[in-house]
Amino acid sequence: MDFRLNEEQQMLQDTVARLVRGEYSFEKRLEFSESELGFSEDFWKQLGELGLTAVPFPEELGGFGGGGVEVQSVMTELGRGLCIEPYLQSVVLGGGLISQVGNDAQKEQWLGGIASGEVRAAVGLQEPQSFYDLNNVETRAENSGDGYVLNGRKAVVIGGHCADVLLVSARTGGDTREADGISLFLVSPDADGVERRTYPTIDGAKGCDLVLNNVKVGTDALLGEEGKAADIIEYQTGRAISGLCGEAVGAMEVACDLTLDYLKQRKQFGVPIGKFQVLQHRMVDMMSELEQARSMAILAASVADEPQSDERRRILAAAKNVIGRAGQFISEKGIQSHGGIGMTWEYNFAHYAKRLVMINHQLGDDDFHLERYAALLQAS
Repeated sequence: MDFRLNEEQQMLQDTVARLVRGEYSFEKRLEFSESELGFSEDFWKQLGELGLTAVPFPEELGGFGGGGVEVQSVMTELGRGLCIEPYLQSVVLGGGLISQVGNDAQKEQWLGGIASGEVRAAVGLQEPQSFYDLNNVETRAENSGDGYVLNGRKAVVIGGHCADVLLVSARTGGDTREADGISLFLVSPDADGVERRTYPTIDGAKGCDLVLNNVKVGTDALLGEEGKAADIIEYQTGRAISGLCGEAVGAMEVACDLTLDYLKQRKQFGVPIGKFQVLQHRMVDMMSELEQARSMAILAASVADEPQSDERRRILAAAKNVIGRAGQFISEKGIQSHGGIGMTWEYNFAHYAKRLVMINHQLGDDDFHLERYAALLQAS
């Protein structure tokens, strides 16, 4: 099969690549990470001005009408630049949830702003006890007649500290681990009872824990049908997993390039250490893992926007598992090849390694998805 991008897709990827090369040096990234916002407001605006935040949305909503391949093309270049803007959380996952089940009023209110980059969304699906199981929801939403009252806590909401709207899952029925009874709500971060505890993550981004204490929302805050959000969340997190796979491949490409350059330049006993056979073999192993990860990312992109099915679930689980393991392998072998400098804050390889570790843990790590794949295979 021909996996090359078509002309339009290649233009999209080239646009992102030029933007990242021109605006996102490693030194600037460190400055962005240490700022109060935690990323570059100017870079985010440029993503919007170039139409990149509109990529996955339908044309009638001001979008590009792109699918899994287009989203992954953007994410790959953001991964190469180690960009810390909340593109995945706001555009892919938050915008995807509203686009799929939002009513006309909700779409009109939020999607145009998200597509233009003027509005940032954040998604709170995980809880302290969840351990990757997004059906494990203890946050409750009690019907109050004219709306709902939310109580609970959401963990590691990336970009939640600066979001204009929060999308949170809460249980309107059922037991803690049941899929049935989970609902989605649009919550204003400025609403009474919303507390955001902000902190940096290991990869340089910023996230927060959300504490919801008797937060009152109207009936118009319910996103989709009450108690039926589990399938919607699973579908949209599948699209997000495909995007994460693309970002991981971009980061792995740069990690391999950095390692190869170092092996060519660093000398020991008067010769470049890349002349040593054991290090050549290690570099070949790293490149093999990268190629396998790239193939699985392409496969994930091909099913990202397909209707839900067990085959789609299996492919996405397999891709996340393979890419999670590949990212860990490349990070570890790259650090071994670099020696002590590979762990220093001032050298960019360490930051790529940290990002790859974080990607592995977002939306389920490699062990979680291996078990999921095995369960789906057994059930088929």
